[in-house]
Amino acid sequence: MKLVSWLKNSGISARELASRVETTEATISRLKNGHARPSLELAQRIADATGGAVTANDFLDLGPQAASHPSNGLNGARILLIISGGIAAYKSLDLIRRLREAGCGVRVILTRAAQEFVTPLSVGALAGAAPYTDLFDAKTEFDVGHIRLARDSDLIIVAPATASLMAKMASGLADDLATAVLLATDTRILLAPAMNPRMWANPATRRNVARLEGDGVFFIGPGEGEMAEAGEAGIGRMAEAPEILGVLENLVGQAGAKPLEGRHVIVTSGPTREPIDPVRYIANRSSGKQGHAIAAAAARAGADVTLVSGPVRIADPLGVKTVHVETAADMLAAVEGALPADIAIFAAAVADWRMREQSREKMKKTATDNEMSLDLVQNPDILKLVSRGHLRPPLVIGFAAETRQVVANAAKKRQAKGCDWIVANDVSEGTGIMGGDNNRVSLVTKSRTEDWPEMTKDKVAEKLIARAAEHLTAREAAAE
Repeated sequence: MKLVSWLKNSGISARELASRVETTEATISRLKNGHARPSLELAQRIADATGGAVTANDFLDLGPQAASHPSNGLNGARILLIISGGIAAYKSLDLIRRLREAGCGVRVILTRAAQEFVTPLSVGALAGAAPYTDLFDAKTEFDVGHIRLARDSDLIIVAPATASLMAKMASGLADDLATAVLLATDTRILLAPAMNPRMWANPATRRNVARLEGDGVFFIGPGEGEMAEAGEAGIGRMAEAPEILGVLENLVGQAGAKPLEGRHVIVTSGPTREPIDPVRYIANRSSGKQGHAIAAAAARAGADVTLVSGPVRIADPLGVKTVHVETAADMLAAVEGALPADIAIFAAAVADWRMREQSREKMKKTATDNEMSLDLVQNPDILKLVSRGHLRPPLVIGFAAETRQVVANAAKKRQAKGCDWIVANDVSEGTGIMGGDNNRVSLVTKSRTEDWPEMTKDKVAEKLIARAAEHLTAREAAAE
């Protein structure tokens, strides 16, 4: 462990180091003994305090999470990350760490503005090599280094991608190392924009985005939320590192068997919103992460995928036709319009109820009102209608989000709906499944129940799609 060696050689005590990096002596002791793993922020502070002698990568062998690559499709990929100048640059440090954990080789270009937000030392400590910062660096340009950087990568990511950098790309400018590399490359480019919502909505930015998309540049985000500026909110937040990794796996994913090639897969995802009046609606906490992961996994397996998504704050998967809807009725219409299909997977959390009649005006409370009653009717049961419809796909899979008697209730639901499989999970308070990145499910079929261990939602998606492909193949073989 390098931390132990550094403390011994430097003569600095664990207590003194703890004070320098703003943590406790007990935490430093656990790190020394391999009993803990630092957060990204603490790893950065340790790297700075030790002058780069101890980096975040020195802790990667600790614990089961580091023992395997969570994104196997990225293992061995050569990634060039360009960090441009914006407050979201700090997120790129987490992205570097996750890329390394996924088995990627990572090289980094820091623009001059980016160095105002993150230091070359922190970036180099996480990437395992010093970042490139200058187009006219004598050490790297003796062999036209910017051309080499442009060619020796499987994919280039720009995160964050500022409005200024995108404008330069759209205009073909090359006045620094980052833009020179971007203009000289013939590999795929993924941009993760981050900027103020008004900048994102500006007609000039919209034109630049359209031109870049027309040139074949890929985008993820931006998302919606609070901005760094006080009181600012809207669309402009940079995508989170796990979202970017999911898109990368689609782009870089190793070529191989495509078990669903030539198949059409329909996936529903996210919540629905049932309006009460012009202001309020009935909804739920579904994030859409599991449904979107399933759609992405089906696309990687070669399928022609139609994703019908309720309102979510995550990016549309690449290589997937996404239809955005609001209500259960909208979702049903979109699903019926996408049929026929070989597989239909209903992962959306559809609202069970809607208003019999939506109020055209905001429903006001008065001084004498202590209660309010809403006249609700059931929404159409999309899973049941498709399972029992004349265009029923050969394999129909539903989801059951339960809070008690999970498997028993899922088995009853499978029989009542008429679908082939039910993926059941426990969404009780405290499980963290709703909105989280992990899931623990049981696959309930007519003949048996399989309890899967906790894993990421991406892994659940991959396993489910693999099982679905095997089922179709076996079904067709039996029919011959």
